[in-house]
Amino acid sequence: MVANELPPLTWLRAFEAAARTMSFTQAAAELHVTQAAISKHVRSLELHLQQALFVRRPRSLELTKSGAAYLPKVQDALDRLAIGTREVFGRRKNRALTLRCAVSFAVNWLSPRLTAFLEANPQVSLRVISSVWNDSFDKDLFDLDIQYGTGDWPGFVSHRLTWETITPLCAPNLAIGKPDDLAHHRLLHVLGYQQGWGIWLNAAGAKGVDPGQGVQLDTSLTALAMAAAGAGVALGRSSLASHDLESGRLIAPFDLAVPIDEAFYLLEPKTSNAHPDAALLVKWLRTEVA
Repeated sequence: MVANELPPLTWLRAFEAAARTMSFTQAAAELHVTQAAISKHVRSLELHLQQALFVRRPRSLELTKSGAAYLPKVQDALDRLAIGTREVFGRRKNRALTLRCAVSFAVNWLSPRLTAFLEANPQVSLRVISSVWNDSFDKDLFDLDIQYGTGDWPGFVSHRLTWETITPLCAPNLAIGKPDDLAHHRLLHVLGYQQGWGIWLNAAGAKGVDPGQGVQLDTSLTALAMAAAGAGVALGRSSLASHDLESGRLIAPFDLAVPIDEAFYLLEPKTSNAHPDAALLVKWLRTEVA
């Protein structure tokens, strides 16, 4: 194919993003352009190819047969171009080492310890990006990741950082005498945790407490803050609650901490193109929890 038969890269990126998300709006947000620009680029590509790539409906998009056949070819070409660029030029060696970390873990566990790493490694430029949900890992944006789960992440080497127990936590002035008293209090749940109130209540023999009642929240930070304000009872994980317990902001009304399988893990991508300072942070974190 001669050069003038190749569509411009801008058109191809617009088509790939729109076809993958099935939305001109989402594609525009992803590529940091306007929806009108995405629409224009796709239309220009269709005119260039003399084929319709999308069926445009009032509230949705649908790929034509030509569009569906073309999409994997474009994605493969973009992937090959990105890989080739990294192989030849690599990543900028002077860019910051970027660690993505669950926000509650970043605040309650990592932050109090991180000064020691920075003082021991003053040459390392570090960027910490907080996350709430377990979104997919973008190797072009992040070097390392800390996530909550059971350790099974395909494509990563996982290093366990915590061994968790769970126990109810509440404000010091909240009157709770025995586990069955929790039936009269609002339970605070954190989305994304698989092991929660049902496990602890069963271990405590609290048969009269509905483990599903209460409020669902998206971070442990919010749950612990609400518990401290007297708005309910949080189920604290040991790695996240120690500071609040030591300060007296929260108390554990029961002497029962139940071990669970879930934990926080450091995820190291299986790639030959690692940041030159990644090994330093991995080694320090593993030593910190040894």
